[in-house]
Amino acid sequence: MDILSLIQWPAFAASVAAAWLVGSNAKGRRNIGFWVFLASNVLWVVWGVHTQAWALIALQVCLAALNVRGLFKTETD
Repeated sequence: MDILSLIQWPAFAASVAAAWLVGSNAKGRRNIGFWVFLASNVLWVVWGVHTQAWALIALQVCLAALNVRGLFKTETD
């Protein structure tokens, strides 16, 4: 097993942590959650390229756009 095959596990953990943070009542935690989601999008894309999972890559690009939207909607003052 090569190192790129292991990227799926931090991507998984980041996705779960981000979902937890985005579900918070605190605006700051929600904002951090969207940043963590963006990090997970990058990790999933790296893993997707490695495994040639093109649909996963397309999904992560779309989700990243939604996460950027979420960042703008929860932007701190």
